[in-house]
Amino acid sequence: MAIATYLNPESMLSNPAFTQAVRVPAGMDTLYIGGQNGFDSTGQLGDTLAAQAEQALTNLQACLAAAGATIENVVKWTILVVDGQDVRAGFAAFQRVWGQRPNPPAITVAKVAGLAVPGALVEIEAVAAIPG
Repeated sequence: MAIATYLNPESMLSNPAFTQAVRVPAGMDTLYIGGQNGFDSTGQLGDTLAAQAEQALTNLQACLAAAGATIENVVKWTILVVDGQDVRAGFAAFQRVWGQRPNPPAITVAKVAGLAVPGALVEIEAVAAIPG
Protein backbone atom coordinates (compact mmCIF):
# COMPACT_ATOMS: atom_id res chain seq x y z
CA MET A 1 0.00 0.00 0.00
CA ALA A 2 1.34 3.45 -0.91
CA ILE A 3 1.73 5.75 2.05
CA ALA A 4 0.03 8.63 0.24
CA THR A 5 -1.24 10.13 -2.98
CA TYR A 6 0.87 13.07 -4.16
CA LEU A 7 -1.21 15.73 -5.88
CA ASN A 8 0.17 18.34 -8.26
CA PRO A 9 -2.81 19.81 -10.13
CA GLU A 10 -2.01 20.68 -13.74
CA SER A 11 -3.32 24.21 -13.14
CA MET A 12 -0.52 24.83 -10.59
CA LEU A 13 3.24 25.17 -10.66
CA SER A 14 5.04 21.84 -10.65
CA ASN A 15 8.32 21.78 -8.74
CA PRO A 16 10.49 18.69 -8.16
CA ALA A 17 11.40 19.96 -4.67
CA PHE A 18 7.89 19.76 -3.21
CA THR A 19 4.37 18.48 -3.75
CA GLN A 20 1.37 20.82 -3.69
CA ALA A 21 -0.84 18.48 -1.62
CA VAL A 22 -0.55 15.03 -0.10
CA ARG A 23 -3.49 12.76 0.74
CA VAL A 24 -2.89 10.08 3.38
CA PRO A 25 -5.24 7.09 3.24
CA ALA A 26 -7.03 5.56 6.22
CA GLY A 27 -5.06 2.94 8.11
CA MET A 28 -1.88 4.98 8.44
CA ASP A 29 -0.31 5.97 11.73
CA THR A 30 0.58 9.65 11.86
CA LEU A 31 3.83 10.80 13.41
CA TYR A 32 4.23 14.46 14.34
CA ILE A 33 7.82 15.53 14.86
CA GLY A 34 8.28 18.77 16.76
CA GLY A 35 10.58 21.49 15.50
CA GLN A 36 14.19 20.36 15.32
CA ASN A 37 17.09 22.79 15.25
CA GLY A 38 20.72 22.22 14.45
CA PHE A 39 21.94 20.87 17.80
CA ASP A 40 23.97 17.69 17.71
CA SER A 41 23.94 15.07 20.49
CA THR A 42 26.60 16.97 22.46
CA GLY A 43 24.60 20.20 22.44
CA GLN A 44 26.75 21.91 19.83
CA LEU A 45 24.99 24.22 17.39
CA GLY A 46 26.33 24.74 13.88
CA ASP A 47 27.34 28.28 12.98
CA THR A 48 25.71 28.47 9.52
CA LEU A 49 22.21 27.91 8.24
CA ALA A 50 23.45 25.06 6.03
CA ALA A 51 25.13 23.26 8.96
CA GLN A 52 22.10 23.74 11.19
CA ALA A 53 19.68 22.57 8.49
CA GLU A 54 21.73 19.41 7.87
CA GLN A 55 21.80 18.64 11.60
CA ALA A 56 18.08 19.37 11.98
CA LEU A 57 17.39 16.91 9.14
CA THR A 58 19.68 14.35 10.81
CA ASN A 59 17.70 14.84 14.04
CA LEU A 60 14.42 14.41 12.16
CA GLN A 61 15.69 11.18 10.62
CA ALA A 62 16.57 9.91 14.12
CA CYS A 63 12.99 10.64 15.25
CA LEU A 64 11.64 8.85 12.18
CA ALA A 65 13.86 5.83 12.81
CA ALA A 66 12.70 5.67 16.45
CA ALA A 67 9.14 5.31 15.11
CA GLY A 68 10.11 2.69 12.51
CA ALA A 69 9.92 5.16 9.64
CA THR A 70 12.24 6.74 7.10
CA ILE A 71 12.40 10.08 5.34
CA GLU A 72 10.18 8.64 2.59
CA ASN A 73 7.32 8.55 5.13
CA VAL A 74 7.36 12.34 5.54
CA VAL A 75 4.32 13.92 3.91
CA LYS A 76 4.72 17.51 5.20
CA TRP A 77 7.58 19.75 6.30
CA THR A 78 7.35 23.10 8.01
CA ILE A 79 10.59 25.09 7.94
CA LEU A 80 11.14 28.28 9.92
CA VAL A 81 14.18 30.36 8.96
CA VAL A 82 15.41 33.40 10.85
CA ASP A 83 14.95 36.58 8.81
CA GLY A 84 18.12 37.67 7.06
CA GLN A 85 19.25 34.11 6.30
CA ASP A 86 19.40 32.83 2.74
CA VAL A 87 16.86 29.99 2.57
CA ARG A 88 18.69 28.49 -0.42
CA ALA A 89 21.28 27.03 1.99
CA GLY A 90 18.48 25.17 3.76
CA PHE A 91 16.96 23.95 0.50
CA ALA A 92 20.39 22.72 -0.61
CA ALA A 93 20.70 20.72 2.63
CA PHE A 94 17.24 19.24 2.05
CA GLN A 95 18.14 18.29 -1.54
CA ARG A 96 21.30 16.53 -0.32
CA VAL A 97 19.22 14.49 2.15
CA TRP A 98 16.22 13.88 -0.14
CA GLY A 99 18.33 13.18 -3.22
CA GLN A 100 16.52 11.89 -6.30
CA ARG A 101 13.64 10.23 -4.45
CA PRO A 102 10.24 10.75 -6.09
CA ASN A 103 7.21 12.29 -4.37
CA PRO A 104 8.71 15.00 -2.17
CA PRO A 105 6.55 16.12 0.77
CA ALA A 106 4.36 19.20 0.85
CA ILE A 107 6.29 22.11 2.36
CA THR A 108 5.76 25.41 4.10
CA VAL A 109 8.67 27.81 4.58
CA ALA A 110 8.39 30.95 6.67
CA LYS A 111 10.85 33.63 7.69
CA VAL A 112 10.61 34.57 11.36
CA ALA A 113 12.13 37.28 13.55
CA GLY A 114 13.71 34.68 15.82
CA LEU A 115 13.42 31.21 17.28
CA ALA A 116 13.06 30.09 20.91
CA VAL A 117 16.67 28.87 21.07
CA PRO A 118 19.30 31.64 20.95
CA GLY A 119 21.60 31.18 17.96
CA ALA A 120 19.24 28.84 16.12
CA LEU A 121 18.83 29.90 12.49
CA VAL A 122 16.39 27.20 11.35
CA GLU A 123 13.76 24.91 12.82
CA ILE A 124 12.17 22.05 10.90
CA GLU A 125 9.12 20.02 11.88
CA ALA A 126 7.58 17.13 10.01
CA VAL A 127 4.46 15.00 9.69
CA ALA A 128 4.95 11.41 8.58
CA ALA A 129 2.50 8.69 7.53
CA ILE A 130 3.49 5.18 8.60
CA PRO A 131 1.68 2.03 7.49
CA GLY A 132 -0.24 0.72 10.53
